Amino acid sequence: MSSKSKQDTSIDEVEETDQDSDIVDVDFEELDVLEPEIIEAEPSPEPASKSKATKNQAKAEDKALSPADPVAKYLAEIRKYELLTPEQEKALAIQYYEYGDKEAAERLVTSNLRFVVKIAAEYAKFGSRMIDLIQEGNVGLMHAVKEFNPYKGVKLITYAVWWIRGYIQDYLMKQYSMVKIGTTAQQRKLFYQLQRQKEELDRLGPSTVIKQLSGKFDIDEDQVTQVAQRVIGRDVSLNQPLDDSDRTTLQDLQTSPTEELADDQLVNLELIELLNRNIEAIKPQLNEREVEILEKRLLNPEPATLQEIADVHGVSREAVRQMENRVLKKIKAALFEDLDDELKPD
Repeated sequence: MSSKSKQDTSIDEVEETDQDSDIVDVDFEELDVLEPEIIEAEPSPEPASKSKATKNQAKAEDKALSPADPVAKYLAEIRKYELLTPEQEKALAIQYYEYGDKEAAERLVTSNLRFVVKIAAEYAKFGSRMIDLIQEGNVGLMHAVKEFNPYKGVKLITYAVWWIRGYIQDYLMKQYSMVKIGTTAQQRKLFYQLQRQKEELDRLGPSTVIKQLSGKFDIDEDQVTQVAQRVIGRDVSLNQPLDDSDRTTLQDLQTSPTEELADDQLVNLELIELLNRNIEAIKPQLNEREVEILEKRLLNPEPATLQEIADVHGVSREAVRQMENRVLKKIKAALFEDLDDELKPD
């Protein structure tokens, strides 16, 4: 992966990808990743009269003040980039969308680098180096800026968060095994659910949990077992230092709910509002069974399985799956219609 400086990276070097794919799948070696070039200051010559004790003390102070890991260096580097107001962001987004202004794109990217760090920190518990997660998230951000349509009535970060998470999640899946796992949306959900249920695996035993997850995610038990073996084998402590530094740990980079960035909270609110509006719009178009699928599977934090709903109505699991797909298509159609309305003149 290139160590080219962020200032020298062109957004045009980012490849075109399929925006509708579950996980963006590209050859990362062909992309230039945003990675700032940190230039260490040369030590100034010391007077000959300086004592050895004084020199040792100065060296110790320099070492204490100097960031020892790439994450600390990176955070120090991106602090110089100012955040944009909503008006500035929209103006720059239009400038790039209409005229291909690369400087506008660069400002859109650099002003959101701190948000990428916030998202990357959420995935630090999965065992990969934090700096690598940030780099993958930055590639996702660059793609988002390149594909963003400022006339859709959605904030850039609301759109970009999907690209950022997609690249980070894809990177994690590739790192966990040389064997391709997590190739479907359900398998990826299973992967992250297993990370959260390691205590359950110890308490109830693998066979019980695997059976429960197989039903919940509608995945064969053999596949659940395969993913579980890889998850259990890659456990890592949050107190483990990053790289060779003994100062910054994974735990230091975790944030509590009360410390969420304002931008992250706005993203969640906008998405919830957008989805709720469109779900309510399509409800009159649904029959009784489709409403039940919507409420018991798609909107339920503990969704019923396909088999449970099939048993209630005396139909096959495939019939329930097809009904669920129809509901999702109606929600998607309503969502696009809502976004298209933003393009119409007042």
